Amino acid sequence: MRVAAVDVGGTFTDVVYLDESGRLRLSKVPTTPREPERGVIDGLKAVSPEAPFEVLHATTIATNSLLGQVGLELPRTALVTTRGFRDVIEIGRQNRPQLYNLFFSRPRQLVPRELRYEVSERTLADGTVERPVDEGELERVAEDMVGRGVVTAAISFLNSYRNPSNELRAKEVLSRRLRYVTASSEVAPEPREYERTSTAVVNAVLRPIVSRYLEGLWGSLSGLGASSLSVMSSAGGLVDVEEASLRPVQLIESGPAAGAIAAAALSRELGVSMAIGFDMGGTTAKASSIVNGDVEVTTEYEVGGEVHHGRVVRGSGYPVKFPLVDLAEVSAGGGTIIWRDEAGALRVGPLSAGADPGPASYGMGGDRATLTDANLALGRLPTELAGGLIRLRPELALKALSRLGDPEAVASQAVELANLEMARAIRLVTVERGLDPSEFSIIAFGGAGPQHAAELAEDVGSGKVIVPPEPGLFSALGLLMADLKYEARRPFPGDLEGAFAELEGNLMKRLGRVDYFIRLLDVRYQGQGWELTIRAPQDLSPGSVREAFERAHREAYGFTLDRPVEVVAARVFAVIRRARVSLGEAKEGGEARPIAYRRAYISGSWDEVPVYRREELPKGFRVEGPAIVEEYSSTIVVPRGWRGEVGPMRTFVMTR
Repeated sequence: MRVAAVDVGGTFTDVVYLDESGRLRLSKVPTTPREPERGVIDGLKAVSPEAPFEVLHATTIATNSLLGQVGLELPRTALVTTRGFRDVIEIGRQNRPQLYNLFFSRPRQLVPRELRYEVSERTLADGTVERPVDEGELERVAEDMVGRGVVTAAISFLNSYRNPSNELRAKEVLSRRLRYVTASSEVAPEPREYERTSTAVVNAVLRPIVSRYLEGLWGSLSGLGASSLSVMSSAGGLVDVEEASLRPVQLIESGPAAGAIAAAALSRELGVSMAIGFDMGGTTAKASSIVNGDVEVTTEYEVGGEVHHGRVVRGSGYPVKFPLVDLAEVSAGGGTIIWRDEAGALRVGPLSAGADPGPASYGMGGDRATLTDANLALGRLPTELAGGLIRLRPELALKALSRLGDPEAVASQAVELANLEMARAIRLVTVERGLDPSEFSIIAFGGAGPQHAAELAEDVGSGKVIVPPEPGLFSALGLLMADLKYEARRPFPGDLEGAFAELEGNLMKRLGRVDYFIRLLDVRYQGQGWELTIRAPQDLSPGSVREAFERAHREAYGFTLDRPVEVVAARVFAVIRRARVSLGEAKEGGEARPIAYRRAYISGSWDEVPVYRREELPKGFRVEGPAIVEEYSSTIVVPRGWRGEVGPMRTFVMTR
């Protein structure tokens, strides 16, 4: 088995190649935001893969498109709705993200009003088609779309989640003139017109962009000898190119999902029942909670929205109804910019220096101080990263920090502020879900994660940090640990067993082979506005479903109600297992000595700190903090009062 896993991040593109002997080859190259496929090919060439080989890919192209990245122009998109409902997408919900801001403006509309078409059709709430769609009317709409330069279209008819026949007929007619047509019943067959319509529109916008990207990428990959390409979905499983191109809305959190899946897989291998995946890269830091080896999954997200201390502000983005790994994300990465506000207070983020020009110490033209510059000035980082690919210049870091005050004071305060912000993200996925972070181990990865993890653990009360092997490329490594995973759902199923059997049968027919299915239910009390997603009990009787739902409701909210329970949707994931990668073990025996001593600011004081090379540390090696452990893709900081030890599966475990 020869497999290349490629994770395109905001700052670096990471490649992990598994050859036939089971040996890993690593590559870390700067991301090329305007042409992300170029960074992918550069990274692959650096590991010299032997043909034929599989490619597993995590990408940020979907998110970057909606955030307005330069070079990713949104296609001209149209929307077809039931007559009288074309403004649903603009009216939205009565959520005001900034309650007291008189000058607040809503996110720009992805479909301008002149490209929202109404047609005469009607499906009733029970699924009865009262008025079939008029093909002649649709043909006139399609002709007008083409005349206006429309590239892609979304269709969202009232109550189509109950009966999609009118939508599917409309799609058939429009597809005669347009290459890209999305029916809401195919991407979000659920109630709530606004969220369903928004999901369909987002998918329609992304289809031309993602399809062209994957087509171009595959052309380049096949030239290198690649035999297949799979893409990581937001739900934490791989999908094929066809699925990714048809429903690109599921790629919005592709990269972060890979890291969370890797952390969950490692927690299962190590027997850690309560873990927090902490991924700090060059642009952001992400946190996810993992209980009994399973990462939490949510069913709704707002892409392109504002984030306030790790929490997405409702009404500030575009709602998407699709399963995705539940993550809290904050603007705290190695490239996050340090600055002072009008009152002179020191601030960290949300702006990032990115890959170009990068931190000031990169010497690539950037002159604004970042967290990487702060850690370098504090002696926590070496002057070379990624095996010498990037050389850091301490004098440029000090120069940038000096513009904000005393460089050492600014650097230490910036690190503390970043840690506080990241601690909020961890509390979002633990405390706000009724979980105690002191009971969790933190699995820290990303290029910058191991530098901050132990101090962050102190802030949230955790006493154990696990740094996996190759932490700076761990999201790419997570792609090698992921299975293929496809989703289908049915709204308001009357017969649960019958609904599950039909969904599973459709997935089996489409995929040809499935190793196992995961059954989920979206359940609520009658009269509630939102649902909880639970694992379907083996016994699908009403009593068993109610018992499972009330257990989840009590854990989430602390109470239950004396009301009838209703199932809003049945969901199925079809899982096809892939061969697992072995992380191996550290070498046995031998003595490890520091490769150097370096003056560093750790745990509130400057000390001459021993510096070790992680690759040279034998299994069972222990070191008392303060200490620094360097490796190809990251640097581990062991604070005073902590002990580091080389553990199983080449992990580095810190405890206090």
